[in-house]
Amino acid sequence: MKNEMGMNTREEKMEAFGRLLDIMDELREKCPWDKEQSFESLRNLTIEETYELADAILEKDMEGIRKELGDLLLHIVFYSKIGSETGHFDMSDVCDSLSKKLIFRHPHVFGDTKVTDSNNVIENWEDLKIKEGNKTVLGGVPKSLPAMIKANRIQDKVRAVGFDWDERDQIWDKVYEEMEELREVIRDGTQERIEDEFGDVFFSVINAARLYKVDPETALERTNKKFIKRFNYLEEQTLHKGKSLRDMNLEEMNIIWEQAKAFDDKKSSK
Repeated sequence: MKNEMGMNTREEKMEAFGRLLDIMDELREKCPWDKEQSFESLRNLTIEETYELADAILEKDMEGIRKELGDLLLHIVFYSKIGSETGHFDMSDVCDSLSKKLIFRHPHVFGDTKVTDSNNVIENWEDLKIKEGNKTVLGGVPKSLPAMIKANRIQDKVRAVGFDWDERDQIWDKVYEEMEELREVIRDGTQERIEDEFGDVFFSVINAARLYKVDPETALERTNKKFIKRFNYLEEQTLHKGKSLRDMNLEEMNIIWEQAKAFDDKKSSK
């Protein structure tokens, strides 16, 4: 029975989750592949599923998001099943620990703490995380995060304790400073110093994106997709004319590239 919004009722959701747990139990017992899996063997597959979900979100593909959420949920159920076999935890423990954390980290909802906006919430979170056991502000940043996401996360965390620019426009002086240092090192520096200065430039630009409420990972991925689309157009048009990209000069390629940009602009304006 659906509710007024056409969604499943709470009872139906609980029943569906229970059915999933039953299926996982049976797979673990009877499927040769599922029986062989461990935390370590599933790790890379989980990372892959997470990126597939991220792709679907970026594409605003609701059917894809539903599917990828299911795949990711399967991994959570799978890990919990393995944990129950080793006697360390089960699905109930996972849910209970999450519920406790959510209540603890939201005293403005489940307690008497007052907040005025989401910035207050984030500031409170960092204080609460330290109380939970993170001995330093940056202690909870995963070491294996991709570098761009990690940089953005680091900057978010230090902002929560007041380490940030007074005015966001101030960041541009830092960006220009880092760019100038890079140019100087490129002229007469070692490869290692050039790499260091490139890192400083990237870090400052990521900081600027954060200050202007732009997720740098999403922004760059959108540009990646845009570039791929336009380059595919360039290849298609070149092949259609019976030519090869290797036989064309940059000026000839650029003419078709501008056509691809105009085609994109025309589509986006509709």
